[in-house]
Amino acid sequence: MNKHQQKTEATKQRLLRAARQIFARDGFDAARIEDIAAKAGFTRGAFYANFSTKEDLFFALLEQQSTQHMERLRGLMEACSNEQERLEALRTYYATRAADKQWSILVLEFKLFALRHAKLRAKLAEAHRRIRTKMKLEGIQCLLPAQLQRPQKSKELRKIVLEALLNGLMLEHAYDPKAITGDQVTAILGKLFDTLFRRLDLIP
Repeated sequence: MNKHQQKTEATKQRLLRAARQIFARDGFDAARIEDIAAKAGFTRGAFYANFSTKEDLFFALLEQQSTQHMERLRGLMEACSNEQERLEALRTYYATRAADKQWSILVLEFKLFALRHAKLRAKLAEAHRRIRTKMKLEGIQCLLPAQLQRPQKSKELRKIVLEALLNGLMLEHAYDPKAITGDQVTAILGKLFDTLFRRLDLIP
């Protein structure tokens, strides 16, 4: 990248970091563009030079988080020497995702917001499709255990179920951490992973 492109990218990254903090502090719906820009050290003009709307900023943040997620997965899978190690590494990675409570709650909040806005719901679904396509193009899927190489419908159902269980448990933990602790969430997620990926007959 030339200097102008580097400066533009640096500005975007600062806005993304600021957005995550402001979204987490105020909630997506209540978060103001002025506050995001100020947190990043810019004006509204700098925001609109990089993003059209607050929603577009969230989609960029979603793609960034997903890219980081794929990079961590690739590193984990490449460090494993056999199928069983890859399955165990994936299980641990999934079970410990609850540690990022801030992001899990933010995604839940945005999904609820998108449900009330049909165009956003369609854009969110399209963003998830782009992310899945990116995983294929970057060769992540071929590194995953055989249980995730099953027919597409079965594979996608398992992913959706795991994500839904993670979201539900994270919401309950955030609402009442005394009723279900972080350690309990991690333990339950591990057992649910085992159920879905070791019991291959559970989802056709």
